[in-house]
Amino acid sequence: MSGRRSRSRQSSGTTRISEDQINDLVIKLQQLLPELRDSHRSDKVSAARVLQDTCNYIRNLHREVDDLSERLSELLANSDTAQAALLRSLLTQ
Repeated sequence: MSGRRSRSRQSSGTTRISEDQINDLVIKLQQLLPELRDSHRSDKVSAARVLQDTCNYIRNLHREVDDLSERLSELLANSDTAQAALLRSLLTQ
């Protein structure tokens, strides 16, 4: 049965990622995360931690974007039309 599964996966056009490729991607993710970026090469960080920290970082970025969008909407709503027009023009550049 497992032979059938692996054959059908391979024939369906799915590409397999090697363990080395996964490790390279985890290292690239680690370099993007501020809290893990500066850790030394000798400091081994597990792939699970990198993935968990990446998820947390993305969630925090989403929250920050939502908060900034809300603040901007309030600012535009409370600004006179000249200020609102100036802010809109700055945002569209």
